[in-house]
Amino acid sequence: MLQRCAWAKTDLSIAYHDREWGVPSHDDGKLFEFLILEGAQAGLSWEIILNKREGYRAAFGGFDAAKVAKYGERERKRLLADERIVRNRLKIGAAIQNAQSFLAVQQEFGSFDRYVWQFVADVPLKRKRGAGVPAATPVSDALSKDLKSRGFKFVGTTICYAFMQAVGLVNDHDHSCFRFREVG
Repeated sequence: MLQRCAWAKTDLSIAYHDREWGVPSHDDGKLFEFLILEGAQAGLSWEIILNKREGYRAAFGGFDAAKVAKYGERERKRLLADERIVRNRLKIGAAIQNAQSFLAVQQEFGSFDRYVWQFVADVPLKRKRGAGVPAATPVSDALSKDLKSRGFKFVGTTICYAFMQAVGLVNDHDHSCFRFREVG
């Protein structure tokens, strides 16, 4: 029997853990998706967001930042009525604002990938054996501060750390988890 991180308990979270969580991503589309999903998760369980992920994908144009950046009042109203996503006015507004800021970062750095990976010097961070999983780190503090200075919303340090875990900027798999070495 495979040993996994303790939080992977349901079929959905096990599939996410085994296939995606902590895998270094350099795809701007995937990075935008997780930026939106992690912001939507604020105050909720990740399981809720995983259950709504396909709804988010449909509601937010396949996580195409260029499309989302153009959303106006009609799209905001549509999203507020869409039961497939978390219908929170601030989170929806943040997703649209973040798409606009995301495009500006892509323009400045050539890609969001190039921008975000500079925070870890292009090498995923690893937690020391036996150390607990933090809610935030100095790196997530720096990322949060920089994103906010660029107009991003719902990017506090805890959200940024969860984003970093999801997209592999940090490998937070337990050292006993079978995925620790695979994604390391």
